[in-house]
Amino acid sequence: MTSKNSKGLVLGVDIGGTKVAVGLVDPGGQILTQGRQPMVASGTAEAALEAVTRAIDSVLPEQAGIQSIGICSPGPLDPRAGVVLNPPNLPCWRNFPLAEKVAAKYGVPVKVDNDANAAGLAEWRWGAARGCRYVFYTCIGTGIGTGIVLDGRIYHGKTGSAGEGGHQTIDYHGPVCGCGKRGCIEALAAGPAIAARARANLKGKLARRSAILDLAKGNVTSVTSEMVGQAYATGDPLAKEILEETVALLAAWLGNMVDILDPDVLVMGGGVAAMLKPFFAEIKTQIPRWCVNPKAAEIPLLMARYGADSGIAGAAALCAEDAPQILPGG
Repeated sequence: MTSKNSKGLVLGVDIGGTKVAVGLVDPGGQILTQGRQPMVASGTAEAALEAVTRAIDSVLPEQAGIQSIGICSPGPLDPRAGVVLNPPNLPCWRNFPLAEKVAAKYGVPVKVDNDANAAGLAEWRWGAARGCRYVFYTCIGTGIGTGIVLDGRIYHGKTGSAGEGGHQTIDYHGPVCGCGKRGCIEALAAGPAIAARARANLKGKLARRSAILDLAKGNVTSVTSEMVGQAYATGDPLAKEILEETVALLAAWLGNMVDILDPDVLVMGGGVAAMLKPFFAEIKTQIPRWCVNPKAAEIPLLMARYGADSGIAGAAALCAEDAPQILPGG
């Protein structure tokens, strides 16, 4: 599958519960060609694998070949063995040797990791964190995923399960998260939590008037976090209040991350992060209040280079030319 024209090209594969996105990525992190196919998540393991290979095949004819394949897959998974363990969003795969299966079909090395870990590596290699040694990356959208990159290596921990920063409790009286714990930052500051705060303010005896409700055509149950962002852009006071509360929660959480990791840089990606970009300066100002690190105010808070394509770029970064190997214990 390789040729002199394919030197340095890596195929990034981003697997979700409903889609498989693929892209050819050059050594500079540019996504040259993309494709997208439906994912088969509830059938057999073989049917799901066929959905992945169809997506891969949809872009390969346009190029002479590839040197390797990186895959972002829902976890939990074992990144060292390339095995998908027990993903709630992909019930068809249990202890499935994904890297081995794909490598056998295409005859090139394959690496597998979760999307946030991989996206963090892409930001270190090609993006906002290029040149940094210690990177904390978070993708804030429907959930909150995080990746820790230390000296160019994803930190996986002993079992491969490290880096679950989105499930750090910051309020033990808080709402129950999807993971089962109370008060995780994901349950408080991800998109669904923002929408839930908006709905709570728009209904009941103390309901407030807001452009958010206009965007939802008067239906409180239809309110989304995107509507909160749109209303904020028009100067809506309630939307501003909701986003400022989100900022305060994220600042407290990031303060904890700074005290644990002492990173060179904090990088935020995802749809909610893009919505909060006007508040980055405020988040950065608040972080030192929530940590003991005396240099906290000097740590940059940057928007990720890769947006919707972070999964493709991250997958490619796993096996880009001269990519560091996963080391035992990290």
